[in-house]
Amino acid sequence: MPMRGINSLWLLLLLHAPGLDSTTWNLFSKSSTEPPQEGKVRLVGGNQESEGRVEVYHEGKWGTICDDGWDLAEAQVVCRQLKFPGAISAVTGGTYGEGSGSIWLDDMDCKGTEKSLSSCSFKGWALTDCSHKEDAGVVCKRGTNVTDDSVHNLDHRLGMSDDLGELFDRGDNCDFHIVVRSPTGNRDGEGNLEVEERNICTHKMILSLYTRYNTTNGSNNFSIDVSQDCTPHITSFFRYLYTRKIDVTVSSAQCLHKMASEFGVKRLMQDTGRLFTVLLPEDPTFHTQISLYNYALQTRDLQLQENCLQYLAWNAEALIKSPAWSEVSIDFLKDFLQRSDLVVPDEGFLLQALEHWITEKIKSTDNNSQAALLRHIRFPMIPTEKLYDLQFNSELFKSHEELYRGSILRGFQFNTVPFDILKKHKGSKDEEHDYQPRIYTAEPWSVTINSTYKATTGQKIIEDFEKRLVEFNQNQQAQYSRSYRYSSNPPPPPFGSYGSRSKSVITQNHNSVIFRTKGTNPITWSAGVYMCKQECSSCNSFPTASFSLRSSISQDQTKSVRYSNRLLLTCNSKYVFHVQDFKNHMAQVPTNSSVSQTYPCPEGQYGFTFVVRPEYIG
Repeated sequence: MPMRGINSLWLLLLLHAPGLDSTTWNLFSKSSTEPPQEGKVRLVGGNQESEGRVEVYHEGKWGTICDDGWDLAEAQVVCRQLKFPGAISAVTGGTYGEGSGSIWLDDMDCKGTEKSLSSCSFKGWALTDCSHKEDAGVVCKRGTNVTDDSVHNLDHRLGMSDDLGELFDRGDNCDFHIVVRSPTGNRDGEGNLEVEERNICTHKMILSLYTRYNTTNGSNNFSIDVSQDCTPHITSFFRYLYTRKIDVTVSSAQCLHKMASEFGVKRLMQDTGRLFTVLLPEDPTFHTQISLYNYALQTRDLQLQENCLQYLAWNAEALIKSPAWSEVSIDFLKDFLQRSDLVVPDEGFLLQALEHWITEKIKSTDNNSQAALLRHIRFPMIPTEKLYDLQFNSELFKSHEELYRGSILRGFQFNTVPFDILKKHKGSKDEEHDYQPRIYTAEPWSVTINSTYKATTGQKIIEDFEKRLVEFNQNQQAQYSRSYRYSSNPPPPPFGSYGSRSKSVITQNHNSVIFRTKGTNPITWSAGVYMCKQECSSCNSFPTASFSLRSSISQDQTKSVRYSNRLLLTCNSKYVFHVQDFKNHMAQVPTNSSVSQTYPCPEGQYGFTFVVRPEYIG
């Protein structure tokens, strides 16, 4: 490649960033210096991070596993322990190369439900008659996203990117060496962590564009310390400096963002940061989301912190049912439990989940910390049947009896004492907060309409709409036509065989028991989703959701209760990607083409959950 062409390109690529004084950099230093935990597993020798020879950490050293008895059940345990969704296959016969050192496990017998490989039945540590030719491996399922493509390409090219990529790959005439140091997890004879090193061959001319690399001090090399998790992505990062192209995945995004931030590669840092919102829904195990939240705390990135918390709040039920729930930190729970946008079946479900977390962490959390978390539970919002059962069924009632009795009493007061009396004896602000609902989806407070619509207003929709109208008798059709032509808030359309996009739900005026005993009538709500002008002439965009009251409420009731109803948008029945309120009983649904969609979801895969959310007016 002509040198003149290279020099021209450098002028275009020039980035301005402050310099670093040190020639040794440490990325994720905590991970680099702390030893792995006993029983941890890793994959070695695969072409992708989701496959390889299985190694387990025991007594300060990594060792392999014999493939005797190695089957899919064992592979499932390994893959889930490594936070993958599951296993594709169990691999035998040293396919991923022969390991070295100890063969720690042999004759494995897993049920497939264990939390860790070392929890399975086996001969005993280091009891084996195998050689490393029989080292076992696995191929794990990778996390998937809504488009079945977990790779996101960032392309910041200018000019001769591909030629420079070839230059990096060949390593021709390189004059600067980067030594990458990462811990193996093993310890030497003196108990020190062993570190493996590898060289990346680069060119000063390239690195000089990124002034933090400080290649002008006469040195022809520097070293960086990285965590074991980030080691696979180092080469891709340095290749990006040549090509300005890189593929970002769920597993690499955090490492690439950190490296770009540390080394002043601003464009990569910014675009990887923007991808976090896209990547949040891609991990159904929730480990990525929790990891990103912790990373946001470390880097004091308040926007990323809020993005993670919001996604986790909207998908709280799935998070609580996932393996990641038992691993969340107490700091996360403090932030999480304060939110009113948690989407859960009811408050009792949330209390049960918190009790389970505290029980698992009972040895590492003191009573004061446990009580502080329990005070975030809104006991008056717990259904009365569950509230009464707490004294008999709660795992923590005896150890926090005073807190529970006071909270249960407050809950029963809320359910039996008229609101006007409660107003006269307001408690603290914390107690008032107890009377504010979250987003509860248990029956009868929500109704779901699933849709596989195609966002179009073409002739086919018009024809389908007219065909459905014909199915009604003449009186119904005339009545419906008058309603949707002249009303600014038309009733949900008669969708019939086209799909159920119109439903109703009957609720009490409020979840308080007092509304079941004072002769108040149940109220009916009507929910619908409109897809085109022929279905809703007053709608400005499509789809539009409608959620309106079809029963009358007395003036006395409206003085005590207001409704802050919510529309939950789910993607392909997998995750909640947007939550919004209703204005004049209508909600315009954001699409991929609109800037208001919070998390990505392909059009045509929306589900609509309408939530009745009565609030006590204090």
